[in-house]
Amino acid sequence: MRSPGSTSLSHRDNRPPVDIVMQLDPLIERALVHPESLAQLNISQWDRLIASARRLGLLARIQALLAERGSLEAVPPQPRLHLDSARLVADNEQRIMRWEIGRIGRALSDLSKPVIFLKGAAYLLAGLPLARGRISSDIDILVDKADLAAVERLLLEHGWEHLKIDEYDQYYYRAWSHELPPLRHRERYTTIDVHHTILPPTGRCHPDPKKLLAEAVALEGSNYKILAPADMVLHSAAHAFQDGDLVHGLRDLVDLDDLLRYHAAETDFWDRLLRRGVELDLARPLYYALRYSRSLLHTPVPRDVMEEAERFAPVKLACLIMDRLVGHAVNDRLSGAPGLLKTVAAWTLYMRQHWLRMPPWLLACHLLHQMWRPQKLRTRLG
Repeated sequence: MRSPGSTSLSHRDNRPPVDIVMQLDPLIERALVHPESLAQLNISQWDRLIASARRLGLLARIQALLAERGSLEAVPPQPRLHLDSARLVADNEQRIMRWEIGRIGRALSDLSKPVIFLKGAAYLLAGLPLARGRISSDIDILVDKADLAAVERLLLEHGWEHLKIDEYDQYYYRAWSHELPPLRHRERYTTIDVHHTILPPTGRCHPDPKKLLAEAVALEGSNYKILAPADMVLHSAAHAFQDGDLVHGLRDLVDLDDLLRYHAAETDFWDRLLRRGVELDLARPLYYALRYSRSLLHTPVPRDVMEEAERFAPVKLACLIMDRLVGHAVNDRLSGAPGLLKTVAAWTLYMRQHWLRMPPWLLACHLLHQMWRPQKLRTRLG
């Protein structure tokens, strides 16, 4: 990644964005980009779309998109039933999340600082369009590292328990990770991840959490905060392309597409996003986010913005490899059938995730321990 000194927005890079030789499944692309066109599908196509969207975790989101475009009434009764059922499940999950957010707020009410909610909880609290039909598996919050002990104590006092009780897991999270070991409520079984930054401190990128905390936006009528718009996009980009293996690749890109479309209407958003990406050491994952959301979901990223983001692209060979890996990540879940390329792509993305998270010596130690642990467990079980 280039140094901040080379990123002046007044000197645009004139190279055109690189074309990408990949595409989404045509039905999924139509559903996400042109949902109003789904009225033309036959029942066989609807069957394939419903099955694919369910595997991708996007069925309720597609229902929401159809409703927003006024196209839901044109859906035949049988697929409409599946779409509406998925939306009911998502809406119920969000009601549970809202209630759980309130419990977390109550548990942490003794803190002198507001709680910053991340990802799905933040989208819901802010009333962002992308929250409609979106299901989150847990709740993520960001706190000052100095407050970690107090936050953990308060949550434990209010019924949350550690999910990771293995001694190594506890050590790994506390010594090397960007969050506490996950906590689950002993009665409600809801999970909370308590972050003190958004990426592992041992990783390749080092966003300053104090800068994130300083720019967080207060939500009116509550003691809650969410990340600033540019930071919210950057966190989503980092989650997808720096800290994850793209197991939810298309769903992550849908989040990014929705965030970018929503915030693009704000004055100077794109310039702020580029500058903030450099400031937070997240220019490379931002480049990937813009590249793949633009190419796969037709996100309206301005050409000069994409050209500026190209300054942070990896070498051409690495970019070509990423194109293929992302192509597999967004399409492979459409089929449950095993395959060599599918297996290789998944393994490569898994190893890339760990390579970006840890220096080589720590990665070697971690992988050796993970290989040794199953044998240790079998020995204990006799």
